[in-house]
Amino acid sequence: MAAWLRQKTITGCRSRFPCPAERRKLSLRKILIVEDDAEIAMLEKDYLEINGFEAEIIANGKQALSTLQRGSYDLVLLDLMLPGQNGYDICRQIRDKIDIPILMVTARTESADKIRGLGLGADDYIAKPFDPTELVARVKSHLNRYERLTGSAKGSKDKTILIRDLKIMPKSWKVYKGETEIKLPNREFELLLFLAENPNSVFSKEQLFEKIWGLDYVGDSATVTVHINRIREKIEDNPSKPKIIETVWGAGYRLNP
Repeated sequence: MAAWLRQKTITGCRSRFPCPAERRKLSLRKILIVEDDAEIAMLEKDYLEINGFEAEIIANGKQALSTLQRGSYDLVLLDLMLPGQNGYDICRQIRDKIDIPILMVTARTESADKIRGLGLGADDYIAKPFDPTELVARVKSHLNRYERLTGSAKGSKDKTILIRDLKIMPKSWKVYKGETEIKLPNREFELLLFLAENPNSVFSKEQLFEKIWGLDYVGDSATVTVHINRIREKIEDNPSKPKIIETVWGAGYRLNP
């Protein structure tokens, strides 16, 4: 066992887990842990459960998507280096099928790995070795934000926004390009909606990061660039020469109606 892992291992914590009756009353939010290292997976599971979550472990990447589709999960903790199928492929498959927060947990700490993960639709990127209390804090933050977003969508007026051949429907959280529905994860939808509600206005990456991700989010403004590029790939006729979301060099981004 790695030294950092020994230091973080919980001793005797299972006596503090909610009993079955308490779990039913709490309606615990359910986390799927996709991790082939049993010790790390159990560490994540232990810390999540003592903080009031229900957690399940899957060690094989190929089982992750089918498990998510069969069950009802609120968030995924996804390792990158898995047997059978790597975490990047799994992230892309999950994002194509299910709208759920995805947090990558990995020993790969290069910026290129982080950008690739975020570009495939991950909501956050946590490097090993990690502080389990920080991991739990990030899980809570993403779940709370996701619930606020979906809750505000249900209560919003479905005032359709029309931009060129795009139709953005805030209440149903749907986007159409012509007659084709465009699938956008929550962050991408919220970013596009914010720009669409403020046409012709220029926002810096820092402003967009603060508005969409919040001040309590651990990350940097490069995340905005990744998500803008992903949105462009889906809504622009020519993503390499975008017409809808324009880059204003030295200033930020602007949506042209």
